[in-house]
Amino acid sequence: MKQPSGVAIAEFISKADAITIILNDGLSQRNDILKLIGEGNLDMMYDNHRNHIRFMISLFNDCNPAVFTETVLWVFRAYRSHGFKLTYWPAQLDTWMDTFNKELSRECFDQIYPFYDWLILNNPLFAFISDQAISDDSKPAMGRHE
Repeated sequence: MKQPSGVAIAEFISKADAITIILNDGLSQRNDILKLIGEGNLDMMYDNHRNHIRFMISLFNDCNPAVFTETVLWVFRAYRSHGFKLTYWPAQLDTWMDTFNKELSRECFDQIYPFYDWLILNNPLFAFISDQAISDDSKPAMGRHE
């Protein structure tokens, strides 16, 4: 992944709020949204999307693959513990990509696409690792008495 140009980052920042609104509207209108995120989690989903776009802006400005990976894994664990299903992430990422494709210039889209492609391609791995972490968290600690 290559850091996007300053011009691409500036465009992304200038359109971030509008894109997030479009994304939230699209996802919240899905018939299966509650199956994807769980009951009572719409506001949490909206917060996730606002935080996501802010995080991506910071990542585009200072690309750090280790921080990117650790943050994605934390998000998977945290949101799954609140009832988000694994099927939420592919739906969310597809919607981000569709929205970016419509709202961003081709130059900007082409520069941010590798970051999202990496998320999409590694989604099964993130699911597997978060499954392991969730499984490990549910096991009692050695020597701990209940």
